[in-house]
Order: sequence, then C-alpha cells, then structure tokens
Amino acid sequence: MGQIVLLGDSIFDNGSYVEPGGATLDELKKRLPAGWKATLLAVDGSVTANVVPQLRQIPNSATHLVISSGGNDALQQQSLLYQQVETAGEAFYALGSAVCDFEDDYRELLQAALESGLPIIVCTIYNGNFTERDEQVVTSTALAPFNDAIIRTAWSAGIPIIDLRTVCDRPEHYANEIEPSTEGSARIAEAILKMVLRRTDAS
Repeated sequence: MGQIVLLGDSIFDNGSYVEPGGATLDELKKRLPAGWKATLLAVDGSVTANVVPQLRQIPNSATHLVISSGGNDALQQQSLLYQQVETAGEAFYALGSAVCDFEDDYRELLQAALESGLPIIVCTIYNGNFTERDEQVVTSTALAPFNDAIIRTAWSAGIPIIDLRTVCDRPEHYANEIEPSTEGSARIAEAILKMVLRRTDAS
C-alpha cells in the first residue's frame, strides 16, 4: 500500500482544463493498485518558490512525492523572447541569468523535499503545443536550459526524473498550448505510476 502526493503546478492541478474525471489526479487514481491512494497538493499557477509551502501539507501517510514545477517560472520570463538585443550573446546572457535564479529556487525546493525522507520523483517541463512552428521552436529552445537545470539538480541529488517532453509529445496530449488534456493526463499518470512501482519493487 502507498500514497502518492502530487506537488507543483497545473500539470497535476489541471481539473479546470479538462472534462470532469479527466485530470491527472483522476487518471492516476484510476490506475492505482488496490489499497493505494493519491493526494493532490499542487496548485495551478504555482512557481517553484510556491511549492515549498505545499510540502508542509504532506500527510503522515504519504509514501511517495512527485513534483512538477518550473513551467510557470519559465512563463514569467516570456518577455525575454521579445527583448531587443544587439547580439545573440546578449540574448543568451539574459536567458542564462534567469535560469540561474530558477536553479537556485529549484535546488531549495528539492532540499526541502528531501528533508521529508520520502522517495521523490521530479518532472521536467514539456514543450507545449503551439500552432505556429516558429513559436514552437523558439519556446522549446528557450525551455531547454530550464530543463537542464531541473535534470542537473535532480541528478546530483539522486532523484529520478520523468521527462515530460517525451510523455506529452503530440497535439492531442494538450488541452491548450500549455495544459495537459485528458489523454495527456493519462500518459503522465502512467509514467508516474510506472516509476513509483519500479522504485517500490527495487526497495
């Protein structure tokens, strides 16, 4: 028996973007082994700094934590994509500076999560679903360093990673440009459960 706690943002708290019963939490509950539970603490719109307080709400019965955070941090830096610069180097510097600040927040989040003593899984930021190819290419490229920060920070802490870029990689996996659809929720739920059960069997 186990209890999976979902922390973070609207990757998990996406009930307002899908039909009733089609959110990530719902899809996860449908797939849980008998006797298992899933709890949603993630809040739509949360940035990484907002996830630390979510950790204080973890129930004593929790056995696994899954964190999806970073997409809104990147979204807050969207203005960088339209910033006038004279060289590519200036653009890289502006993006790199934003990522450095994000990585500090993300490292603080993982350190706080590790203090729970529970097994942790983290998710990367998926690339979204933009109708214009140019916008998709630019967005995916700009997200790459944020994802690199997540992967590097999690890897150094020995935390396994679900790469949502490979989980939600088709238009039907999205309810809009940046939120998972019911089909996307199902794929995310399947990826979470597969990794949780793998960790449980290994222990």
